[in-house]
Amino acid sequence: MNSEKKEVQEIMAKTALVAAFVKAIIAANPEYEAVDDVYLSNRILALVGDDALHLTTETTNVIDLKDELVAHAVKTGEIDDSQPDRDILGDQLMDLYTPTPGLVNREFWKRYEESPEAATNYFHSLSENNDYIQTRRIAKNIRYLTPTDYGKLEITINLSKPEKDPKAIAAAAKQKNNTNYPQCQLCLQNEGYKGRLDYPARSNHRIIRFDINGHHWGFQYSPYAYFNEHSIFLDTIHEPMHITEETFVNLLHIVTVWPHYFVGSNADLPIVGGSMLSHEHYQGGRHTFPMTVAKLDSTFTWPAHPNVTAGIVHWPMSCIRLTAADTTDLVAAAEEIRAAWQEYSDDALDIRAYTDGTRHHTVTPIASRTATGDYQLDLVLRDNQTSAQYPDGIFHPHQDVQHIKKENIGLIEVMGLAVLPARLKDELAEVEKFLLGQDNAMKEYHRPWAEQLAKDNAGRISASNVEDIVRQAVGHVFLRVLMDAGVYKRDAAGQAGFQRFISSVTGQ
Repeated sequence: MNSEKKEVQEIMAKTALVAAFVKAIIAANPEYEAVDDVYLSNRILALVGDDALHLTTETTNVIDLKDELVAHAVKTGEIDDSQPDRDILGDQLMDLYTPTPGLVNREFWKRYEESPEAATNYFHSLSENNDYIQTRRIAKNIRYLTPTDYGKLEITINLSKPEKDPKAIAAAAKQKNNTNYPQCQLCLQNEGYKGRLDYPARSNHRIIRFDINGHHWGFQYSPYAYFNEHSIFLDTIHEPMHITEETFVNLLHIVTVWPHYFVGSNADLPIVGGSMLSHEHYQGGRHTFPMTVAKLDSTFTWPAHPNVTAGIVHWPMSCIRLTAADTTDLVAAAEEIRAAWQEYSDDALDIRAYTDGTRHHTVTPIASRTATGDYQLDLVLRDNQTSAQYPDGIFHPHQDVQHIKKENIGLIEVMGLAVLPARLKDELAEVEKFLLGQDNAMKEYHRPWAEQLAKDNAGRISASNVEDIVRQAVGHVFLRVLMDAGVYKRDAAGQAGFQRFISSVTGQ
C-alpha cells in the first residue's frame, strides 16, 4: 500500500512538460495570454516533435524546461546531437518566451523614465532569464584575484564558450550559406537570427536602440559576460573600428545616458586592438576594474585646459587620466592627446609613430563618471610596432610569457582583468603535478616557468597549497603581460620619457 501511495505521489508531482513551458511563456511574455495555450503548444511541438506532448517534468525553471525539450528532440532524432543544433533549437524555444524587440524597447525606455538603473535591471534580467546571457556556462569560469603593487588584478580562465564540435565543423563545410549575412556577429541583423552550424544562434537576442547625435546605435549584453552586466554598444552600420574625436563624444554620451556604467573602446589597430576590428563598437557595464581605482602617480598642469584635471595613473600600462565637469572641455583635451600621440616618436625608447608610412600609434579610451558626477576619461597609449626581436609586437606579451597569454591585450585586459584561454585549466593541473613531483603530462612550453616556480618555492609546496601557488604565479605573469604592453616602462628612463611626451602636449 505504501509503495502504491508513493507511486501516486510521484505521478502527481509531475506535470506535462509542454504545458509547463507554455505556462512559463505566458507568465513572461506580454504578447500572450491564457487563450494562447493551444497555439503555443503547437508552436513548441513543431520545433521538438509531437512525441513531446506525452513528456512530464518535475521542474518549473524555464531554462530547465527548455533543456528537457531540446534533449527530447535529440533523443528522437528531430535534431542532431551537436552543440550548434542544440543551441539553435534552444534559442528558438526561448524566442517564444522573449517579448519582441519593439516591446522590449518600449519597456526599457518606459523604465528609464524611473531611472537608468531600473531600465538596465529590466533588460539584464530579461537577458539572463531567457538564456541569452549564458549564466550556467559562465559559472564554469575560473576566477580569482592576485594582489600586486598595482592593486588586485582579476584573473579569469574562460571556460564558458563551448568547444568547436568537429562534427558540426564538417557539416558546416558541406552547407551552402550566404555567409555575408549577418556581416559579423556585432551587426544589428543578428537580432532574431536563427543561426547555423558555423554561426551562433540568436533567435532570443534583443537590442535596445538609441541615438548619438542623430546616429543610430544599439545596446545589448554579451552572451559570455566577462564581468558584471558586460554590455556592448554597437554602431548599426557595419564599418571598421576607429578612434577619433568622435569616439570621445560617443563614449561620454553613453555614460551620460548610463551614468552607472563605464564604457570603453578597443584600440583601432592590429596587435593592440581587440578581436573584432571590423565593426565599430564599445564595451561597458557595471563593474569596477583594478585600473579604475588605481591612484595617480602625479598630476600635471595644462594651461590650455584649466578646467581639466590631468595626471598619470599608477598602472603597468601608460595611462593618462582626465577629469572634468564639462564634456566639451574633456573631449578637447582628449583629442589633443590622441592627435599628439599619433605623431609622436621617441627612438631612444623604441617608440615610433610611423615606419614606412604605416601608422603605429593609437589609444584605448575608457569613460566613466566619478562619485561626484564629473566625467572621467582614461587614455591608454598604444604602439603596435614589431621587430626582429619581438615579431609579435614590441609592446605585446613577449615570448617568455606567451605560454600563459599570447592573444591581443584589448580593452578588458588593459583595465586589469585577464581573460585567459581554456587550455590552461588542464595545463596548469599538470604543472601542479610537476611541482609535487608526480607523474605529469606538462607542456614543454611551461617547463622554464615551472622550474623557476619550483626553485622559488622550494620546501613549501604541498598538496594543500600548490593550486594557490600556481594561480598566483599566473596572476603575476599577467602583470608582466601588462608591463610588456606598456609603452613607457615603469623604470626611470620610461617615466622620464612619459614626462617628455606630456610636456610636448601641454607646453610645460
